[in-house]
Amino acid sequence: MNIPFYDVKRQNQALSSELTGAFQHVLNEDYLVLGEEVVQFENEFAKFCGVNYCLGVGNGLDALYLILKAYGVGEGDEVIVPAHTFIATWLAVSRTGAKVVPVDIYEDTYNINGEIIERVITKNTKAIIVVHLYGLPASMKQIKEIAKQADIKIIEDAAQAHGAFYENTRVGGLGDAAAFSFYPGKNLGALGDAGAITTNDQELTEQIKLLRNYGSVNKYEHLVKGVNSRLDEVQASFLRIKLKKLDEWNTRKADIAKQYLALLDESKVTLPVYPGWANPVWHQFVVRVRDRSEVTRFLDKKQIGWHIHYPVPCYLQSAYLDQGYRKDDYPITEKISSEILSLPIDPYLTSDEVDIICHSLNEISAGVY
Repeated sequence: MNIPFYDVKRQNQALSSELTGAFQHVLNEDYLVLGEEVVQFENEFAKFCGVNYCLGVGNGLDALYLILKAYGVGEGDEVIVPAHTFIATWLAVSRTGAKVVPVDIYEDTYNINGEIIERVITKNTKAIIVVHLYGLPASMKQIKEIAKQADIKIIEDAAQAHGAFYENTRVGGLGDAAAFSFYPGKNLGALGDAGAITTNDQELTEQIKLLRNYGSVNKYEHLVKGVNSRLDEVQASFLRIKLKKLDEWNTRKADIAKQYLALLDESKVTLPVYPGWANPVWHQFVVRVRDRSEVTRFLDKKQIGWHIHYPVPCYLQSAYLDQGYRKDDYPITEKISSEILSLPIDPYLTSDEVDIICHSLNEISAGVY
């Protein structure tokens, strides 16, 4: 049996008639950019996240960049980021001209270590980007207290956490603003690139409306130097359909995670941890193994999909070599980067498939190659 890491086709085929109908509806409309579908999706996603405002943009990287830009972050400023994250978190800061200030992570949750944040804040620190990695919300209470005392902004990178809860609040409404990606493999994925910003900050909302549309509200009147980053009507129409299914899909992924946690032999693989205050959405199910190359070769033989998020930390990437970071600067990040392994967890994965994955992993961990 071939078990893919993530089967987008199964999800899209299940909604084929609705997605086709949505496309046909947009095809028959006159207004194809920042039209009614975008407005409706923005309203629906804002309500889903429990915030006042949502703005559709081109992708998750743009969402982060536009928040930083709208808050005036630029040359000479510093933004705190996790050492372990997808590089988009870092690139958004670099794009503004500000300095990236990495912080190591907690070994159990893989999220930014709040105990370190306070030590790296300077007079130039303007914001913290908190990544809810793999669908698990970061420890927000501690981070909020630090940010309030230092008078700096909290920006959520919620690209992997659509629908997750921290205590009784959804991600997207835990900081000053949040950035979402709707890349097709996300818990809420479009059929191409797409992104959004959520916030309760009206002034920020108005500024981003300008920035995402060439710095313009009225055509040919440009108030600021903006960019072109707009959620298009077709993707918005697809996202509206999928948003109705998101809670159901997240519940199914949580059930799969429970099955993994019950069946995998935790004496041979390190299982993911989630604190009692979090209700994660399991964008990824990430375990740690001692000999990853052997494990992945075995899984390949069994035709079981896998992925590594992320094998090379951002600060060791060629793009950031000019910053002078060195190996072992962030020891927890490097330790887990060499051990982590993401297992299949799409909402259309069957219980039988999960059983096969667990049996295979337990087998290889026991030394049967």
